[in-house]
Amino acid sequence: MKTPIWNPPPDKVATAAITRFMALVNERHGKAFTGYHDLYRWSVTDSSTFWGDMWDFAGIIASRPYLQVIDDPTRFPGARWFPGATLNFAENLLRYRDERTAIVFKGEEGRTRRISYRELYQQAAQLAHALRTAGVVAGDRVAGYLPNLPETVIAMLAATSLGAVWSSCSPEFGVQGVLDRFGQIEPKVLFTASGYLHKGTHFPMLKRVSEIAEKIPSLEHVVVFPYPHREGGVTEIPRAVRYENFVSYQDAPDEIDFVQVPAGHPLYIMYSSGTTGAPKCMVQGVAGILVNQLKEHLLHVGLTRDDTILYVTTCGWMMWNWLVCALAVGATIVLYEGHPFHPAPDVLWQLAEEEQITVFGTSARYLASLERSGVRPASGHDLSRLRAILSTGSPLAEHTFHYVYREIGSQLQLSSISGGTDINGCFGIGSPVLPVYPGELQCRGLGMPVQVFDDSGNAVEGKAGELVCTGPTPSMPLFFWNDPDGSKYLKAYFEKFPGVWTHGDWCEITPTGGLIIYGRSDATLNPGGVRIGTAELYRLMETLPEVADSLAVGQRVEGDERVVLFVRLAEEAQFGPELEEKLRREIREKLSPRHVPAKIIPVSDIPYTVNMKKVELAVRNIIHGEPVTNREALINPQALELYRDLPDLKS
Repeated sequence: MKTPIWNPPPDKVATAAITRFMALVNERHGKAFTGYHDLYRWSVTDSSTFWGDMWDFAGIIASRPYLQVIDDPTRFPGARWFPGATLNFAENLLRYRDERTAIVFKGEEGRTRRISYRELYQQAAQLAHALRTAGVVAGDRVAGYLPNLPETVIAMLAATSLGAVWSSCSPEFGVQGVLDRFGQIEPKVLFTASGYLHKGTHFPMLKRVSEIAEKIPSLEHVVVFPYPHREGGVTEIPRAVRYENFVSYQDAPDEIDFVQVPAGHPLYIMYSSGTTGAPKCMVQGVAGILVNQLKEHLLHVGLTRDDTILYVTTCGWMMWNWLVCALAVGATIVLYEGHPFHPAPDVLWQLAEEEQITVFGTSARYLASLERSGVRPASGHDLSRLRAILSTGSPLAEHTFHYVYREIGSQLQLSSISGGTDINGCFGIGSPVLPVYPGELQCRGLGMPVQVFDDSGNAVEGKAGELVCTGPTPSMPLFFWNDPDGSKYLKAYFEKFPGVWTHGDWCEITPTGGLIIYGRSDATLNPGGVRIGTAELYRLMETLPEVADSLAVGQRVEGDERVVLFVRLAEEAQFGPELEEKLRREIREKLSPRHVPAKIIPVSDIPYTVNMKKVELAVRNIIHGEPVTNREALINPQALELYRDLPDLKS
């Protein structure tokens, strides 16, 4: 068994929220749980009782209590959570109205803004009044095409306070990418900005917004925030108005009349990446998102009012929704708008020092980039308040675990977490009362009946297989938009194993009770019928100084599949027989002979989604001459052309 790289201090375990929750469970139900894994097993075998206890522990504010926690746990999909309850999402996030800081905002332009909980409530009240006056009612869609601004949070709170459904995407999306998403859901109001900054460059948005507004006839109002500075052109946008003219400050009420909606009322519409087709529109419910995200904040992160939490994200990634829910805990959330290496590689660590950040959330790619760049955050910054780092987006390599503990902090908890936009939360997650093992996610999330299945549908441990969820959980989508018979929903999750949610990750449950994620199961390599996770190759490539980035796909050849590894070389490296042989040798010796690619091909760029995930499937389509129908989901769609008609793939 592996040796832990970190063990939780006993005094922290004794005072952790999850320990208090365990004591509540023991007292209520006559249990004698003493550790996480006992609690986990109970949470998935008696899920109704667990989620009812979680509802109480989180202090969910509801105008009418639920009649039962779940109506029929055997109906999967289709079980209804907390039927009978009525509540409002924004009311739960705006439960605090004092002078403590709710939001800290820092953008590339350098200015820091602070908004107290009292000010946040007031501004949400003003905007909610304006939306109500504009005719927004429960069930209407309100969309955000915005940078990661405080106003983005305020717009979401104002919309959901009325029972409207919020949906957002980041400003990096082009016109077609926005239309592919918002065009499906027909929003009544669109919030946007005049522009955004990225690596010190200003990107104006109003021309794109004008084109978008012309092509979404459902839009009655386009509300423009002047960020990063005021620009002209608003009058050229159909039905557009500046934010200050839209909001009526004079006659806005001091209190928000929170519209009470059923527990299963739509809250968010989220989108699949859409790299191989039109994005799926996943509709998520009020109570399910609230209780699951608060479970993760309170029990798995241990978040309190004394915490300051940053997650480096755009408002088009589910981690934005996840971060914003921390307002319900009363913590301070930090919004960073800009490139995480601009103007210097340590910009976020300077922010962490200035704001005394206690929980730092980011992507595995960011941490790997820090490591490769030789950045040593702890050597130049006071990070003494930092107690946890959260990493997601892709598997975190073992060597990067060691880097974090060596160069950022030896006493912090490093939680590699994994879930998805689909559930707006995590299947695999961290726990402040469990040790951290390099290369592993600490545990399966409470209340999430996660298993690993082999191809025959048998549960396995200690070997790789499909990550599945064998029962309903609250934050799973209510339905897909424009899917009246539910066929798209069933195909997305229940086609491979009927009655079991197949998530699409290739992973392993370890002897420690943790998880290892090997990559997307639909992108696994299958040479000679042996499945290999792409993350294994990527983790090794990250350790080699000659390789800046890599991408692996399977190419169909004569009824079999061969592994093709594309490498983007580091600045000083040159590709030739010597380097190619080194790469093959490293793969053979450190992974296995089966991992050795049939072809290693240098490329100048690796395609990524806007949320910085590699797009193996799009590249696989390109090399097989198949269409890639939604390039707007990529941050660098031009990179795909590098993979078309490569001579090396024809031999």
